[in-house]
Order: sequence, then C-alpha cells, then structure tokens
Amino acid sequence: MRNYEAIFILRPSLEEEKRVETVERFKGIIAADGEIEKVEEWGNRKLAYEIEKIRDGYYVLVNFKANPTLPKELERNFKISDDVIRYIIVNLDEK
Repeated sequence: MRNYEAIFILRPSLEEEKRVETVERFKGIIAADGEIEKVEEWGNRKLAYEIEKIRDGYYVLVNFKANPTLPKELERNFKISDDVIRYIIVNLDEK
C-alpha cells in the first residue's frame, strides 16, 4: 500500500448536512479499498483565484494508504461530483 494525500475544495454554498454527506461519501470510497490515516476539515477559506465566479471554498485534507488503483477511482468520483470545485491527489511515496 502507498501513502497518498488528497485535498478537495467543496462549494461554499453547500448546506452543512449536504457537505457532511459529501465528505463522508469520499471517505467511504477511500475506506472501501484503503485505510484513512487523518482527515482535516479546514473549513471555508479564500481561494487563490476565482473559479466559476466563486471566491472561497470549503477545504478538506485526507491522508490515506491505498493500492495504486484507488486514486483513479477517487479522481473519477471527484470529477463527476458537482459539489467539488477543485481537487488534487498526491502520492507521498514518490520523492
């Protein structure tokens, strides 16, 4: 298993219930095939630049261990979710 870090930014207009549900859904995808080490919800922060006329977003950081196939599945789910503005998945083992 490899170490990964994923940061995703959710729309700030999401209601708290929907935001919690979205974060739990992504955590479930990771937990199904890997193991979550740490989840940090940084909350609403200003974006470095405007995206689709949105100036801030809800940041979530997840550190996890998984097989090399999981990040592709996670990325696919990030892409099809309307609630995710931006995301990045980094392999921490590649240095």
